[in-house]
Amino acid sequence: MSKIVNSSSLNQRDYNKKKIFNDPVYGFISLPFDILFDIIEHPYFQRLRRIKQLGLTHLVYPGALHTRFHHALGAMHLTHKAIGVLKSKGHEVSSAEEEATLIAILMHDIGHGPFSHALEYSIVSNVTHEDISAYFMEFFNEEFEGKLQFAINIFKDRHPKRFLHQLVSSQLDMDRLDYLKRDSLFTGVSEGVIGSDRIISMLNIKDGNLVIEAKGIYSIEKFIVARRLMYWQVYLHKTVLSAENLVVHVLKRAKYLANQGEELFGSEPLRYFLYNEANKESFEKDAVVLDLFAQLDDYDIMGGIKMWKNHHDNILSGLARSLLNRNLYHIEIQNQAFSQEKIKEIQNKLISTAPILEKDLHYFIFTNTIQNNAYNPEQDKIELLYKDGSTTDVAKAADQLNIRSLSEEVKKYFLCYPKQSMVENLRKS
Repeated sequence: MSKIVNSSSLNQRDYNKKKIFNDPVYGFISLPFDILFDIIEHPYFQRLRRIKQLGLTHLVYPGALHTRFHHALGAMHLTHKAIGVLKSKGHEVSSAEEEATLIAILMHDIGHGPFSHALEYSIVSNVTHEDISAYFMEFFNEEFEGKLQFAINIFKDRHPKRFLHQLVSSQLDMDRLDYLKRDSLFTGVSEGVIGSDRIISMLNIKDGNLVIEAKGIYSIEKFIVARRLMYWQVYLHKTVLSAENLVVHVLKRAKYLANQGEELFGSEPLRYFLYNEANKESFEKDAVVLDLFAQLDDYDIMGGIKMWKNHHDNILSGLARSLLNRNLYHIEIQNQAFSQEKIKEIQNKLISTAPILEKDLHYFIFTNTIQNNAYNPEQDKIELLYKDGSTTDVAKAADQLNIRSLSEEVKKYFLCYPKQSMVENLRKS
């Protein structure tokens, strides 16, 4: 980091940090603390500009091209507003606590890899994006000479004022408020629209925990319903699931071939994760692993896939070509597990019509589950605060029966198998 040599350069440097961002959701977003600008300017954070917030969802909703960078700024903006509301109601939040909370929310998703969770299920193992976000925060803390320790404590729920952590991570956090409103805008799915301003204005604190004033109950009901609908219509949309599983299987095949000694095209960071085992232990022991992960974005993955479509391995090239041309898996979703007889029938048909060995069927035919739980009363509850000081769980107080039903997890099963166009891609390989 550059040194400040005189007072005039200091003034100019500070002035240059007083930036505003013109956000399509909220309008102008300002940075109330200089360190936020320094974090945003760091190459590791700038990487979020090159990672789409919704992965391959644009294959269903063409407008869903917004990035993790957009979302991080939006969540920080809402957190700043929420703290202002809490302070206006007489709750003490020091400047240092406010700064630390804004850092924590700004960096809460910095550990995400390209295409949402695709890397977690393919070329890295036993490490989540939450883990990697924490590693990034520790790295930044060293870079900034300990100035992020307060933020790390809040991020990890180690600060006595628990409501600050709940603003960052809970069932009523600013992360969810932003992504619902933002994803709704960019997908065009109006069912996800929520009244974030109304919800924030109703925030309060009771016994150290974040609560919502009882008169805001209908806004919370709408928030919970919107979350459920956005999961079914966007995040767990059957075509989105098909596309995300396709990119996972492309990467799994590439990883398999790399382990067999095959030469694969790829950028330096992509090749590292293909040819080396990366897990929680390696991230913790070797700073180089985190640095290489920080260089990995959507462009690395798509650049590799564009080259792999011509690879001599017919499975890798066929899957890559299918993804590039949007020839996705056929997908069925139902409430019960799929029978082994049905799966076996599809497997036999594929073997008879495509150049695939039985040991490789799992790249093309597989089943899994999805869960949708818009509100989980077993976790941090959303508590309503009444004028007499009492509180109650929103699921018990809600007028609508569907709020209580939404507290129950819905589990569904899906089955993926190739369309004819995907089989034809294999024949071309």
